[in-house]
Formats: sequence, C-alpha cells, structure tokens
Amino acid sequence: MPKSKKHNTLGQRLAKWMLKILLYFLGITLGWVLLYKFINPPITYLMVQRGFERKADGKSFKIDKQWLSFDELSNNLKKAAIAGEDANFMQHNGFDFEAMQKAFKKNQKSKKLRGGSTISQQTAKNVFLWPGRSYIRKGFEAYFTFLIELCWSKNRILEVYLNVIEMGDGVYGAEKACQKYYGKSASSLSKAQAALLIAVLPNPRKWSPAKPTNYLSHRQYLILRNMRNLGKIEF
Repeated sequence: MPKSKKHNTLGQRLAKWMLKILLYFLGITLGWVLLYKFINPPITYLMVQRGFERKADGKSFKIDKQWLSFDELSNNLKKAAIAGEDANFMQHNGFDFEAMQKAFKKNQKSKKLRGGSTISQQTAKNVFLWPGRSYIRKGFEAYFTFLIELCWSKNRILEVYLNVIEMGDGVYGAEKACQKYYGKSASSLSKAQAALLIAVLPNPRKWSPAKPTNYLSHRQYLILRNMRNLGKIEF
C-alpha cells in the first residue's frame, strides 16, 4: 500500500476516534448537567478533598451539609449572595466581562489576587470540577458555566450555589452554616445576618460570622449597601 494511503487511513482513524471521544464527552457532561437540574448534587470534589485534609491533620473526616430548596432559603440570603458576590447575576449569561476586566486591572497593581468569577462560574467549579488555577481547569469551568446557564434557571443556579459552597471547616451550604453560627435555619435570616454570612466567603476557613473582625464588619456594611442598591429582585 502506498505511504500516502497509509497516512490517510491512519489520519482518518485518528479523526474518527477523536470525534467519538468528543461526542462521548459532550453526551456525558450534558447528561450530568441535566441530571443535576432535577437531582441535588450529593457531594463535590472539594468536600472529599477537605475531608482527607482533615484526616491528614489528625481530625475526623467531616462533611456537614443539609440541603434547603430555593423556596426555603431566606430571600435576604439570596439577595446578599448576589450583592456580595455577583451584582449582575440576574442579567448576565454566566460571565461578567466588566467585572473580569476590573479584577484584572486591580491584580496588576496588587500582589493579592482578586477574582472576577460570577456565581454561575463558582457553581460550575464547585459542583463539577476540582480546585485549582490551571488554564485547563478554567477552560472546563467556562464550558460547564455555559451548560448550566443553558440548562438551569437562575433560581436553580443560586440554590445549588448556596447549598454546596464551603462555609467553614467541614461545613458546606447555608443551612449548616446558619445552624452553627446563628443557631437558626437559613430560612429565617435577617439582612444583617445574611450579609455577614456572605462576607466570610472569600476565606470561610479563616473567618467566622461568630467572631467578625473589623474587616468582616466593613464587608458586611458594603454588602448591605449593595443589597439596598439592587432594589427588589423577583425570585
């Protein structure tokens, strides 16, 4: 067989295999996202990783979480999350390019990196991916963000976000965090309590609503101000 034909056959086989892999990937990931549209994610990679980190530190393996439906979650908490993490959440399609640009400019002037991730991006990362900062993971994050914005409602994205996000050492989701820090359910938070709970999210294992620092109190004030500026949100 001539070499050119051999090369063509090999190239065609490789192309077919790549196409099959791509189709399998698209089918599996789309099915995964659609499944979580109706079924609550039982666990995330971060929860497992943190559990093993606790074991390595001589502590017990701990994943403390309790799911609340969207309607059960306090509207004050939903609004505080938007005000503190993603003011344009209800308007954008998963990516806030203006916020990303601002974060990029600030990072040029500061040694402390600031994120420009939306609630949708954080949800995609927390639910479907592993922690990290590689370009590959960022690419997958963008892909899953596109899928959940396409397949889920804004209410579902916010519900999943508030139920899986890390809120303390071994504590995940708003309900268990509120029980731990406030001795009450996430269904009945005041505006001030909701704002303070969201204020700790940049570093929930270091900061605690039970012992707010001056910095946390200032973040709480800013979130409360943003909540007022947002006006009424129809959930």
